[in-house]
Amino acid sequence: MRPDLMEILCCPMCRADLTLATTKTEGTEIITGTLTCTGCHLVYPIDDGIPNLLPPDERD
Repeated sequence: MRPDLMEILCCPMCRADLTLATTKTEGTEIITGTLTCTGCHLVYPIDDGIPNLLPPDERD
């Protein structure tokens, strides 16, 4: 995931802003980490550079 995507991403549940926490990067790409909603506090994982913004009950 590119960090500049943070400008357009929002929580799919409540539309609040997301905060980014990275655990692994390659250059400027975020490989693993989390996106946390500032409104409802749901946490969305980033795995293999792809943010999983599915609602928690629809994730695998």
